[in-house]
Amino acid sequence: MLPRKGARVAERISEREAEVLAALGARLSNAQIASRLHISVRTVESHVSSLLRKYGMSDRWALAELARSAEGEPGRVAGLPVSETTFVGRTAERAAVLAAVEQARLVTLLGPGGVGKTRLAVVAAEEAVALFPSGGAFVDLVPVRDGFVARAVATTLGVTEGSHQPLEEAVAARLGTGRSLLVLDNCEHVIDEAAGFAERILAACPGTRVLVTSRERLGVPGERSVPIAPLPLGSDAERLFLDRALAADPRFVAEPAVVAELCARLDGMPLAIELAAARGASLGPTGLLAALDDALRLLSGVRGGDARHRSLRAVLSWSHDLLDEEEQALFRRLGVFVGAFDMDAASAVGGDRAGVADLLGRLVDKSLVVHVRGRVSRWRLLETVRAFALAQMTAAGDEDKTRTRHLRWAAGAASAIEGRIGDPTWREDFDAMAADLRAALAAAGGPGEVTHRLASALAHLTFARRHLLESFAHHRTAAALATSAASAARDLRAGAGCAHVSTTSNQHVFELLLEAAEQAGRARDDRGRAIDLARAVETACRFPEAFETGVPYERLRGLLDEAAAAGPGGDPEVTAALALARAWLAGPDKGAPDPALASAALAATRATADPVLVSAGLCAAGTAALHAGRLREANRITRERLALLPSMDRDDPYCAPEICNTYGRACLYAIMTGDLPGAMAAARAGIDDDLLRDTHITASRLVQPLVLTGRFHEAIGHAERMLDQWERAGRPAPLWMLPAVSMTVLAGAMLDEPGPVALWRAHAEEMAGGTLGTAPVAAFVDARLALHDERYDTAEPLVRTAFSVDAPLDKYLAYARAAGAELAVAARLPDAADLLAAATPLAEENAWAAACLARARGRLHDDRAELARALTAFESLDALAERDHTQALLARL
Repeated sequence: MLPRKGARVAERISEREAEVLAALGARLSNAQIASRLHISVRTVESHVSSLLRKYGMSDRWALAELARSAEGEPGRVAGLPVSETTFVGRTAERAAVLAAVEQARLVTLLGPGGVGKTRLAVVAAEEAVALFPSGGAFVDLVPVRDGFVARAVATTLGVTEGSHQPLEEAVAARLGTGRSLLVLDNCEHVIDEAAGFAERILAACPGTRVLVTSRERLGVPGERSVPIAPLPLGSDAERLFLDRALAADPRFVAEPAVVAELCARLDGMPLAIELAAARGASLGPTGLLAALDDALRLLSGVRGGDARHRSLRAVLSWSHDLLDEEEQALFRRLGVFVGAFDMDAASAVGGDRAGVADLLGRLVDKSLVVHVRGRVSRWRLLETVRAFALAQMTAAGDEDKTRTRHLRWAAGAASAIEGRIGDPTWREDFDAMAADLRAALAAAGGPGEVTHRLASALAHLTFARRHLLESFAHHRTAAALATSAASAARDLRAGAGCAHVSTTSNQHVFELLLEAAEQAGRARDDRGRAIDLARAVETACRFPEAFETGVPYERLRGLLDEAAAAGPGGDPEVTAALALARAWLAGPDKGAPDPALASAALAATRATADPVLVSAGLCAAGTAALHAGRLREANRITRERLALLPSMDRDDPYCAPEICNTYGRACLYAIMTGDLPGAMAAARAGIDDDLLRDTHITASRLVQPLVLTGRFHEAIGHAERMLDQWERAGRPAPLWMLPAVSMTVLAGAMLDEPGPVALWRAHAEEMAGGTLGTAPVAAFVDARLALHDERYDTAEPLVRTAFSVDAPLDKYLAYARAAGAELAVAARLPDAADLLAAATPLAEENAWAAACLARARGRLHDDRAELARALTAFESLDALAERDHTQALLARL
């Protein structure tokens, strides 16, 4: 998606640059863009360089993301509040804040509540936007409790977790694409968490600036503080009072001396001035002054604390005392809401809807409640006002009753929005109420129908919203709050599915399934217990690499026997679950099922018509085919799994493990068989699926078919992004990234870019940890590059390496053998024909290797027919570079 008209950037982009940006968003290479726009590749490169400079971004991938994402609109600070009142004064402070943001990476606006820090931060962010072409976010932390700072930032940015992608990593990936501004408003109640989060983001995102408002410093190295004082008397304070008083009553008139006295009594505090001015219409200037005198006199004996706090407390007390009883009751009850609330929520704690609507209007007129306009009207209390309302609620003995009502509202609202999952507006509405749903659950007592309903709904909602780790926690909470064993078992099963994609260990999945089986047993649900136990066994055998400690065979055998004894005969799902567990448990190794039992399991799962179970059956059959060397069959079976994905509910944790596993296996098997179009389609689909998202894992899957099909520029762009995301994730498990990194070496060399080639080769050597010489992918890359560069004098050791690496299930073994054989032919090695014959068996299961060997035979025998067959094969695989190389060979004959 192109930046919308009016997007603010440091410099305007031309119409041609806008076309190039759109093409980058479509993932086109420079050559493809040049062809589409009928310009030279060099001109495209010039436009890309210009766009990178204008948008302050480091690579073309960031530009592509910008073009595709509305949230990434240049100059857009997501979540920036829109005020309906004018901003008065603060000229010097505005300049100071802007200067600080330009010079320091972390700037904190310091001052007491009610001094106007938030409003100043909003104005500063609006004025600073030209400095941050990548945009950013303004995050109100008032409704946020400990543990949810990153979640609040992610929600504002429109970022969600993907499978095994920590939330902060996703946030850093979004902010790290260029120069961004992150505003964290009202940090004092989560100061430690906000400080840690800001420090990590600053470390991960060099182009990001963080602007904070707080009553105390974060204490992060490099932090620059800008103290915010009350408005100066004799100028800005009086101007603010008159502006707000005239907004409340256009006929308001007051002597300058009276206004000056009012503002002096209020210590120039903006919030106090606004509250007092809102009463101008009813009390008049002299009435306001008299009322303030009385209120301040009551607090004059209070010791300690800032005098400005006493003046603000006085105004709040006095304004509250002027409310009638109904207004006071609603006002104090609204303090229970930590965030914005709609009319239904207000009525739930305040009483009759019509009456509440009238009272809300009156409280808005008196500036005690703020009306937040939007698709749905909502209201909120400012932080300082809410604290006062809560104190009044406690003093009136109204807290328990109000919190009970708040809990019931939260459970009902969560259930209602859960029923709307899939509607276009459900996410927006959930985000608006999420902080209150969490707060209500946190404040609730022990097990009960209402608390369990809220926890269970929150678990589902947060999963559908892709707050995966939070969803996992809510599933555990829901199970603990359940009023029946059957409900607890359901929550634990869903938690197991969530754990599979939200944590890095399937140990959690295994243990949750065993807990679910225990609860099912208590509920006398033999069917559920049998399925849970069988799924636990399947998990331990099918995904052994994701366990901290292996589960002994004897224990798994015992669990399977328990499942078989518990399960009612004739139930298709029980039969399928048991068949899957038996197949995986009986295999020669963990991760490899027994072939005959896998076939039986597939038949049993097909009888259920459940796409998740059918996919699991297909996985068993496909893995068995893989281990038997029938790669094409494994790939065909996995394509059938891909076809099942549209029928799986992405908002149901039960489906999540199969969805994620299917994409990974589809990419793997397609490359193993040389099915490059299939690998490309599966990799792109995985990146676009919000359950996986664009992470270093999914990007690595796409890099490989891009290189194999000759889309080198695009591959390098994805590889750069992949490496950046891997670094942000803390550089986990590098060995599995080796194929993508090694293939990037090939891409750079084919483009004749020696600098990047050396850099990527160094990355490959680091990730291989001394094993690069035995990696089939490295052997393939070296052989293919020697062939490309016609370095035949170095061919023999490369060929020997290609034929000495031995990893039967490695996806690049067939490529290494085929490229080694062709290099032997081109270098005229004496045993070239024998090497061709030796490579042929592997090529029977790999279309790319078969095409490569056909080309090698054409070279060996000057056979145009073989070269033509190779050309046709490479064209069918969409392997552009290999096609061009084969055409060049044909032209020489």
